[in-house]
Amino acid sequence: MTETPTPSVDFVRAAVAQDLKESRFTRVHTRFPPEPNGYLHIGHAKAISIDFGIAQDFGGKCNLRFDDTNPVKEEVEYVDSIMEDIRWLGYSWDDRLFYASDYFEQLYEYAVRLIKKGKAYICDLTADEVRQFRGTLTEPGKESPYRNRSVEENLDLFQRMRHREFPDGARTLRAKIDMASGNINLRDPVLYRIIHEPPHHRTGNQWCIYPMYDFAHGQCDSLEGVTHSLCSLEYEDHRPLYDWFCEELGIYHPRQIEFARLRLTNTVLSKRKLLRLVKENLVSGWDDPRMPTLRGLRRRGYTPEAIRDFCGRIGVAKNASTADLALLEHCLREDLNKRATRVMGVLNPLRVVIENYPEDQVEELEAVNNPEDAAAGTRRVPFGRVLYIEQDDFRETPPPKYYRLSPGREVRLRYAYFIKCVGVVKDDTGKVVELRCTCDPATRGGDAPDGRKVKSTIHWVSAAHALEVQVRLYDRLFTQEDPDDAPEGQDFTNCLNPNSLQVLEKCYLEPSLKDAPVGHLYQFERQGYFCVDADSTPTKLVFNRAVSLRDSWAKIEKAQ
Repeated sequence: MTETPTPSVDFVRAAVAQDLKESRFTRVHTRFPPEPNGYLHIGHAKAISIDFGIAQDFGGKCNLRFDDTNPVKEEVEYVDSIMEDIRWLGYSWDDRLFYASDYFEQLYEYAVRLIKKGKAYICDLTADEVRQFRGTLTEPGKESPYRNRSVEENLDLFQRMRHREFPDGARTLRAKIDMASGNINLRDPVLYRIIHEPPHHRTGNQWCIYPMYDFAHGQCDSLEGVTHSLCSLEYEDHRPLYDWFCEELGIYHPRQIEFARLRLTNTVLSKRKLLRLVKENLVSGWDDPRMPTLRGLRRRGYTPEAIRDFCGRIGVAKNASTADLALLEHCLREDLNKRATRVMGVLNPLRVVIENYPEDQVEELEAVNNPEDAAAGTRRVPFGRVLYIEQDDFRETPPPKYYRLSPGREVRLRYAYFIKCVGVVKDDTGKVVELRCTCDPATRGGDAPDGRKVKSTIHWVSAAHALEVQVRLYDRLFTQEDPDDAPEGQDFTNCLNPNSLQVLEKCYLEPSLKDAPVGHLYQFERQGYFCVDADSTPTKLVFNRAVSLRDSWAKIEKAQ
């Protein structure tokens, strides 16, 4: 099923409002807690919009806190990119930037407190043995043979773990809860593990034991005075553990609320799978415009306004559902339709010679920059004897209902003249390489004084003034709506779209784009919306198609 736009008042906001009404809390304070082990993607944008958006709606605060508890996977590069992407989306954490590593000493003291209460113990089982002892959804787990160590022995071993006496994996600290619990998360979860290398990106070699997310998360929320810990739905079964830690430690207790994470058609949103695409060179990097990362979407031409609009439209739900990628594209079209300058560009050029137009004459014709924005004004585009039009705008033998250019037929050139095809030039293979046309000088500006009508208007570029550029046409990265729904023996990479990128080398644009800056967006009339790529050079611009003009979501919405 696909998600459809929902009202802005969702169950999370309703719960927060109820908490305030009942004085469970007197303020609203949320947090966004990313792991710095990859780049943010469109799914994170939904979480960001919820965490920061709810704080804004209730006049509260939202912290940015990095969950940097696993130095094996974390890098400063990811920390920097996450902060940049959140700012790009339009959100600010002001002076509330935190790291789980800020609290390592306090978390260690919390762990010691649990040991002293007899609620945590040092376990010598290997990771595989811990999994074997945990049991299944239908069978209870078995207690570790080390579960009943004395408090004194546990304190001594935990201190020695901190002082680097044991190798990786030799020992863990586990909570002592209930190995027969129906919730596997309560079957003596691991609180600390030993990791000697690599050094932590902030604390260096100061620590060799690191807290697990489940242990660090709630305690960090508590230390920061968070009122509402908003999480995706997979953490619902972890909430009893979140509550158990706060209650056993006797600390301030935030409220955890879970919502359905984003799922998007023809897309994978698992960081593990996205990393695999990068590592196996199936894409050009985290910022490949086909990737659902915010870096990739930005490079492709997506705007923060469009992404925020999308997140608002899909709403916040408790039940998992899948949003249609067409809705995200629709949000971008709506945004760019209001702001993008219209220009003319020919992607698959066909040469046109206007036989009755003087060879040395050049006219400057007035073109509208954006019909949706009168303040955008107009620009001048050069017109001469030799032009480029799209190959698709000519058919030597036109099919039924084809109204564009063909032998003997007249069409309108956008902002210019009526022209008629009077001849066709072919190469040795029989391919049409040039059209010979005539224009009616009386139709300058696009209207005939005698009132005759034409059924088609086509765009063009003056050959003498055209900019030669590279254009990259992007399509969906996966051919299947659910890339994970692969036949037995295959995985999501088997449905990669072989046509997700098409590179066109000799495309021609009007000269007004000569100094177009990287990241700037344009509508190529009749073609789509395009963004100047960072691969552009002073001698050759590169454009990415952000989205085509055809809007499939509008049809879906109308049908609904």
